[in-house]
Amino acid sequence: MQISISNLLKQFGDKTAVDISEFSIQSGDMLGLVGNNGAGKTTLFRLILDLLKADNGFVTITHGEEIINPAMSEDWKPFTGAFIDEGFLIDFLTPEEYFQFIGKVNGMNKDQVEECLKPFEHFMEGEVIGQKKLIRNLSAGNKQKVGIISALINRPDLVILDEPFNFLDPTSQNILKHTLKEYNQETGATVLISSHNLSHTVDICSRIALLEHGVIIRDMQNDNGCAKKELEAYFEQDANSNNAE
Repeated sequence: MQISISNLLKQFGDKTAVDISEFSIQSGDMLGLVGNNGAGKTTLFRLILDLLKADNGFVTITHGEEIINPAMSEDWKPFTGAFIDEGFLIDFLTPEEYFQFIGKVNGMNKDQVEECLKPFEHFMEGEVIGQKKLIRNLSAGNKQKVGIISALINRPDLVILDEPFNFLDPTSQNILKHTLKEYNQETGATVLISSHNLSHTVDICSRIALLEHGVIIRDMQNDNGCAKKELEAYFEQDANSNNAE
């Protein structure tokens, strides 16, 4: 499953949020998007998921022999799982009800959903299922867990997670790192994450794209964490430049 971006442009007034001429994400890539606030990471994800309309250009997804433009077809939805923010959740449901809803949308019955939840028991740490709470009354960290699990529950071929480590405690962050890495290796799914946490991104992503003002300025292979020094040097230089100003 491959994602191809061509002449993609999104502006908000005078500000350019995304400006990517050509970029390809290969099948099975585990790609991390990094960049400072306002770099365009979330906007790029929203464009890929057809949550925003591009001002120019397009995204195509190649799945098997089918080439799909998400802006013109919904054929990408059955094999895509995503969590961007709380707006993806139906917060007047309990987690159990929400997972069953997601399962039903994906053609799963109750027993299948419950079976698919078993690998996430350690990640939920006994704080999500069986609490008799609506999603709106969960902590920020547990809402995050519900969103991430809902994105993975039907084992999609494409996973998109925006800042998945936000609100999670250190133990849950480490569990999630292992979960995502194992999922990518076991299924061959294409996994895209954005994160401000360079350490986590370097630990799990085999490829890292660095965004600045909506432009991908570096596309790095990250074999054995080799991109870490380059990323640290970039952000240190950027911080020094801002201090000098």
